[in-house]
Amino acid sequence: MTATVALPATAREKVGKGAARTARRQGMTPAVIYGDKKAPEPIQIEERLIKKLLNTGHFLTTTFEIEVGGKKTRCLPRDVQLDPVRETPVHVDFLRISKDTRVDVAVPVSFVNEDDCPGLREGGVLNIVRHEVELSCPADSIPDAITADLTGLAIGDSIHISAIKLPANVEPTITDRDFTVATIAAPTVAPTEEESEETPETEVIEQNAETVEGVEPGDEEANEG
Repeated sequence: MTATVALPATAREKVGKGAARTARRQGMTPAVIYGDKKAPEPIQIEERLIKKLLNTGHFLTTTFEIEVGGKKTRCLPRDVQLDPVRETPVHVDFLRISKDTRVDVAVPVSFVNEDDCPGLREGGVLNIVRHEVELSCPADSIPDAITADLTGLAIGDSIHISAIKLPANVEPTITDRDFTVATIAAPTVAPTEEESEETPETEVIEQNAETVEGVEPGDEEANEG
């Protein structure tokens, strides 16, 4: 489980597009804390901190304790808006959470024991259908990843969500089917070099080469004369 991360912030006295642009020029990213039946709280966070957290790859599944003016609020990021050109963060939405809050999050899938997979040893290919699986989790215990075990799988076998052990109180948001996470696919066979060289087109070229062997440029015109 990802540990709670402290995140300092300051209150935004003004809201709106103009105030947001001013904050960004000052190196701050506008944000808002909402939910838990309380009024939205406009805040701003240093852009460099948001960039650093985004680079971890776990920003949207990390629980934060945001401190504003000495008051701490447990939150989970729910949306990040990026500048379409510079890809810098322009706004973040944080959801207030409590011990009873459940959230739907996309959690990455980790594959282990490739060396113990007969299908891969025989030349098969791991075909990942879902790199992430959306799970319904308690907000304070979101898994960093879920693990799919490849031990004993042969070519043609599939890994379904039912084969992956999930933490307590965690379940997939798709409940109407046992969906596929990955398969062990048969290898794609490409023609060998020898097969490629022995094509009819190559044989024709070789025959033509024998016909004109020993003829210097211009000899054909001379013979015609």
